Amino acid sequence: MFKNKLAIAALIFFAFAKIQAQASFKPGLRGGLSLSTISEMHADYRPDFYIGGFGEINITKRYALQPEINYNRQGSNNVNRNYTDPDNGTEKVISQDLKLDYLSLSIMNKFTFGPGFQVQFGPALDILLNDNLTFRKEQNDLAFVTGIAYRMPSGLAIEFRFKKGFLDVLDSDYYHNNSNSHYLFGDYNTNINFQIGISYSFETK
Repeated sequence: MFKNKLAIAALIFFAFAKIQAQASFKPGLRGGLSLSTISEMHADYRPDFYIGGFGEINITKRYALQPEINYNRQGSNNVNRNYTDPDNGTEKVISQDLKLDYLSLSIMNKFTFGPGFQVQFGPALDILLNDNLTFRKEQNDLAFVTGIAYRMPSGLAIEFRFKKGFLDVLDSDYYHNNSNSHYLFGDYNTNINFQIGISYSFETK
């Protein structure tokens, strides 16, 4: 299953790369720290990593279209939920770390201002590769990504991004807590992800 998803993602990625036509094309790599959580519940941000590749299609001097494939480890730490103890029937609270690993396909619009300051934004399709959720509502996710970056003449860039998922990823009937209002769950639990890292664009001839 994982190999099939990876093959489909690679085909989509290279199909976008082929549309370079008269525009210049630069492949590249990116990676860094991923800080994520799930909305409408009391939990801690989960620190992990992301890594990926991209093809930068420079349409004009100031605008580029950038298809990407990223592997992103998301989730949320210290999620408190109710459960019923099977031994005595009493309701208790358990703390869990929720893990969701995605293969993310995105198309970023990049606008460059000044010597190297960039504004980036675009949609993303997140394909679930692995998770430890007992119950979930959606297998995959749709998200919007936005951020800023500063690219140096060498091709190395520092990036800051924010990604917000749109689909409900948890089954609120299972992941709930009603013993303390501080830990109450909402009914619409979406992915929230911050990325801080670097990227490098390779020069092509």
